[in-house]
Amino acid sequence: MVLKKYQPYLAMLFIQILYAGMALFSKASISNGMNPYVFVVYRQAFATLSLAPFAIFLERITLSLDLCYISLSYISATFASASTNTIPVITFILAFCFGMESICYKQRHGIAKIMGAIVCAAGALIYAFVNGPPLYLESHKKVDYQTSIGTSKGEWIKGSLIMFLANTMWSLWLILQGPIMKEYPAKLRLTTLQCFFSCIQSAIWAISVKRDIAAWKLGFNFNLLAVAYCGVMVTGVSYWLIAWVIDIKGPVFTAIFTPVSLIFTAFFSSIFWKETPHLGSVCGAILLVMGLYGVLWGKQKEAECKKTSQYNGEITNI
Repeated sequence: MVLKKYQPYLAMLFIQILYAGMALFSKASISNGMNPYVFVVYRQAFATLSLAPFAIFLERITLSLDLCYISLSYISATFASASTNTIPVITFILAFCFGMESICYKQRHGIAKIMGAIVCAAGALIYAFVNGPPLYLESHKKVDYQTSIGTSKGEWIKGSLIMFLANTMWSLWLILQGPIMKEYPAKLRLTTLQCFFSCIQSAIWAISVKRDIAAWKLGFNFNLLAVAYCGVMVTGVSYWLIAWVIDIKGPVFTAIFTPVSLIFTAFFSSIFWKETPHLGSVCGAILLVMGLYGVLWGKQKEAECKKTSQYNGEITNI
């Protein structure tokens, strides 16, 4: 019973670990020369193939991905991962506008949700842009991502704006999953269908933009590993888990865990790319966790208040 209560939390933490790997694999593959449009097609194809057997036997998002991978041509994986921390705020605003999320300004839980979202976003921005002194003596020089990918300031801004638009599309996808789940509760089949149609749309767009046959060649190399990981694990597994969590907890709960992937990304980067953590990053991570806790606490108290109100209403009717 206790484990079942915390299953959505564990699922979201696992998803953020998968997303951290996605940021590292995707950036490395695209930097290695793989076309971002082609990457999306293969990713969705792998996701469809991996989910189809489960959808068939157990149960009788395209624009966001394209924009995300295009932006990786101009910005770093760390910056891309950091920019996704706008998703909780965007999702919170969209959910409020669509009437899917309520805010009680006079209640503690309402204030906690608002302040938590703000602190969470602020912590992510500090983590990404405020370095400060290193925590320990550097044995390897930290990579300047903007210089390493050879982009100008204008291209960096262009990539940032594209990434922001991709995050907005992702937030909208999260919002739409709630109503869709009520009409089509077969989560595995729904995820498979979404991946399948996304693959078709991505293929049409990729062929119209990139007609070079050489760009579509996929050998037994790192690009294949990156595409397979992003398709099977990130798209296939995580999309199904996200749909499951949204059905239980709602889109805002799902989105608020997004900043956690930044911590995992930095952790893996420090291991594989020998990046040195800095004081600003640690302070940002602390604020990030505090904001996350604030929103989760607010939503928990809000749920308890709703249950109490419903119970009192039932007693009154009796």
